[in-house]
Amino acid sequence: MRRQRSQGRKEERQVFGRGGTATRYRMREKLISFGNDFWIEDENRRRAFKVDGKMLRVRDTLFFEDMNGTELCKIQQRLITIRDTMTIDGPKGETLARVKKALITPLRDRWTVKVGNGPDLQVQGNILNHQYTIGDGNNKVAEVSKRWFRLADTYGVLIEPGQNDVIILAVTVAIDMMAHS
Repeated sequence: MRRQRSQGRKEERQVFGRGGTATRYRMREKLISFGNDFWIEDENRRRAFKVDGKMLRVRDTLFFEDMNGTELCKIQQRLITIRDTMTIDGPKGETLARVKKALITPLRDRWTVKVGNGPDLQVQGNILNHQYTIGDGNNKVAEVSKRWFRLADTYGVLIEPGQNDVIILAVTVAIDMMAHS
C-alpha cells in the first residue's frame, strides 16, 4: 500500500512537475453537470479557466471563460442527431469544433472531432475511466489520464506544444459530458 502511494506521488511529480514543454491541466470528474460551474487548474494548482454551466436552457450549454470572465467558447449539445454530438463555438458564434461519438466501438471508446480551421482529431481509449489520447492521425496531441493523481476524482490533461489549449480542454469537457450523462 505504501509503495503504491509513493509510486502515485512520483507519477504526479513527473507529469505535473517542472520541466518539459507540454502544458498540463487538472480537472475533477463528476463536477460536470447541467448548471454546475467548475474550474480547470494549471499544473501549479492555480485556476486557469472557468466552465460556467447555464441552467434553464433546452439543451446542455457550458461557457468556457478565462480568469477575467471573458467567454472563450461555448460548448453546446446538438439536438436531433443520430449520434451524440456537441459543438464548440467561438465567442462570435463561429464553429470551432464538432465532437461526435463513433457509431460502432467494438473494443474501445472512439470519438471524432471535426475542427473548424485545423486537422480533424480522433479520440481513443477508455473514456469512462479517463484514460484516452487525442490525436490528429499519426501524432498524439493530448493525453487524458487519472493515473497521475492519488485523488480518485481527479484527472489530468497533458497537451502537446503548438496546440490550442482551449479547444483541447473544451473537447475533453464535451466528451466528459456525453460519456457521463
